[in-house]
Amino acid sequence: MDLTGVLEVVRLSDVGCHRDHNEDAVASDIEIGLLVLADGMGGYKAGEVASEIATLTMLAEMKETMSGFDPGQTDPVTGMQAESLLLIDAAAKANASIFSVSESQPQCAGMGTTLVTALFTNNKVLVGHIGDSRLYRLRGERLEQLTEDHSLLQEQLSSGLITPEQAKMSNNKNLVTRAVGIDPEVELELHEYDVETGDIYLLCSDGLTDLVEDDDIQATLIGLGSNLQLAASQLVQMANDNGGKDNISVILAKVLKPFTAEKSWYDNFLNWLK
Repeated sequence: MDLTGVLEVVRLSDVGCHRDHNEDAVASDIEIGLLVLADGMGGYKAGEVASEIATLTMLAEMKETMSGFDPGQTDPVTGMQAESLLLIDAAAKANASIFSVSESQPQCAGMGTTLVTALFTNNKVLVGHIGDSRLYRLRGERLEQLTEDHSLLQEQLSSGLITPEQAKMSNNKNLVTRAVGIDPEVELELHEYDVETGDIYLLCSDGLTDLVEDDDIQATLIGLGSNLQLAASQLVQMANDNGGKDNISVILAKVLKPFTAEKSWYDNFLNWLK
């Protein structure tokens, strides 16, 4: 399923005001409808290695497995949508690759990365994430966060130990509870959402969300949604204006028209048998 002409995608990554190198990585393949963003962590430049491995592995694995793929199939064993299993498998391979390099290369010991990915297929989007990089959706004039951070801060919020106001002042903002490449295995949290024409999806690292309030992100996307390149630049600029203490990365994707998958000959044959 070729989504060229269905999605408009803009990627932007900035080193920020205080870092000497960029440990974020962004990637996309409009043809297969895949967006990937990773925010690396580790020793000197090791985070940069981890995020690059994560994005490149996800892109390569999904490109290969979706070549000639019929969307909307269901795995007979698990009952899961086939695209979901492909994303889970790609994330597992990214995790294994990063963990292997971390174990074998002393300069990369302990490195890891967050991951947030979106796969658009058959008028739906599969959203997967590990860590505290986020995905938002602007529908009409309402911005909604579709991912929940895997972080100590989010656990404290969810359990009622702190209030949202206290969270803004917390020193635990960057303590993630799940990351790619730290352990031999990691679970990709995955959810499916219906897509509507005109939706704008934002994938971003915490370099944006730690410094720019959701209300300001919403206002920017509403005001500049007709020019995604300008909207992305404005989001990064706002983070830098507010201190730019971390790398800042965004991917914006606008849905231009519906994209219903054509049924394969096998699906049509099964429907005929019924």
